[in-house]
This record gives sequence, structure tokens and C-alpha cells, in this order.
Amino acid sequence: MISRDEALELLKSNVKEENLIQHSLESEAVLGALAEKLGQDVELWSITGLLHDLDYSETAETPERHGLIAAEMLEGKLPEEAIQAIRAHNGDMTGVPPQTDFDFALRCGETVTGLIHANALMRPEKMNGMAPKSLKKKMKAKAFAASVDREIIKECDKIGLELGDFFALSIEAITKVAPEVGLD
Repeated sequence: MISRDEALELLKSNVKEENLIQHSLESEAVLGALAEKLGQDVELWSITGLLHDLDYSETAETPERHGLIAAEMLEGKLPEEAIQAIRAHNGDMTGVPPQTDFDFALRCGETVTGLIHANALMRPEKMNGMAPKSLKKKMKAKAFAASVDREIIKECDKIGLELGDFFALSIEAITKVAPEVGLD
């Protein structure tokens, strides 16, 4: 399996947009926390979170290919279960439905980062003191972070997590990387 350093280098050589690198680092943190909570391979889930959008820039004009190209790029670098999760994270477009806990964890884990990041940018204290209940309010405000798919976030229930618990875990994970992603 690819090392974390190799994964970060691969990400930075394929993704030039700073906001996408930040999103990838946040996704890595959330997926690692989910793996720990669910008794899964923390290193594998973290690296998968880091690399899930490896092809995002390349597939900007062909969103139905997003996740499929990344999966091809990562063949032989990650186990098949990770490759499958990357294919399925954009299943609505690719036609690859999520099936496993890993698939659903990547979908909800990478999606929640958009809601948390947008919320942090609106707060003077950024990540410091962010509470799950504030995210629950933001979930109801459809105009806030309008591109964030709330239904995908709610898929946390498919991995056995209630929404408030999922938000708490995700906030804690992103708080740990806040300096790296401009949220400190």
C-alpha cells in the first residue's frame, strides 16, 4: 500500500487547487476518526480519504468519470476495498452504488467537510468551540453551503452513527488539522 507521504505527494502533483487539498486533508482526518470509531484500518481509511478526489481537476468537465479515473490511477497502490470506496463515493454520477461501511463512510465523511469548513469560515473562532447543534441548524438552512448534499451526510446512519455523534466526531477530527487547512 502507498505510504502517507507518497499519497500526499501524489495528491499535490495531481491537484493544484488549495481548497481541494484542504478538503482532502479534512477528509483524511474524518475518515481516520471514523475508522477508529468503527474498529477499521485507520491508515487505510485515512489515505483513502486523502486520495478520494485525486482525479477531481481532471474530471471537472466529465463528473460522471469522477472517482473512476482516480480508481484507475490508484490500482496497485491501494487495496480493492479502498478502490471500490473511491468509485462509490460519487455513485450518483458514476453508477457505482455504495454497499460497504467503507463506501458509506467515505461518502458521508468527505461530504461533511464542506459543511464544517463553511461553518468555520463564518465564525470568528473558526473551529474552536464548534458544536454539533450548530451544524444541525446549518443542515436545515438550504442556502448555507448550498452545494453540500445533506442526504449524503445523513448516510452516517448506514454506518451506525447518529447525526449528532457523526458531527461531533467530524468536528473533533477537523479541529486537529485546523492549522493545516486554514481554520485555526
